[in-house]
Amino acid sequence: MDDHTSDPSVAPPSGDSVPTGWNTSEGRWEHATLRRATVHGVRLFNAGAYHESHDCFELEWYNYGRGTAESAFCHGMVQVAAGAYKHVDFQNDDGMRSLFRTALQYLQHTPRDFYGVDVLDVRTVITNALEDPAQIDDWQIRLDGDEPTARAIDFEYVQELEE
Repeated sequence: MDDHTSDPSVAPPSGDSVPTGWNTSEGRWEHATLRRATVHGVRLFNAGAYHESHDCFELEWYNYGRGTAESAFCHGMVQVAAGAYKHVDFQNDDGMRSLFRTALQYLQHTPRDFYGVDVLDVRTVITNALEDPAQIDDWQIRLDGDEPTARAIDFEYVQELEE
């Protein structure tokens, strides 16, 4: 683990399953800052705060070199948030499709349950949205088997990132 992705204050997974990224033997996340960004990013996405969700994943993406699973995941989730933003805020479904195609490329080899995100469901929904953009209307990304939504702490996290 790199020191810049370590944070012992990041809580363990809240679901019953053990997602990729959780080191059971050591009782910690391989990249705790990725888990923290993922939790905030998913909550914000589920609240319709797509731009803020994008920022959570984008700023964490910079911690990883090219060719890593973490980089591909973050880059894919950046594209997912940007695509949803295009569809919902601008009714630009061609832009959404372009971003979702790129997201699928990045998420193609990402484990099904990466840092708690149900990546298989993400890939399925965005694939279906290529044909029917309404598939993402009211879509909630699952994290640890739940569909959490944003709280004030999630918006505060993004504000701190931007400072």
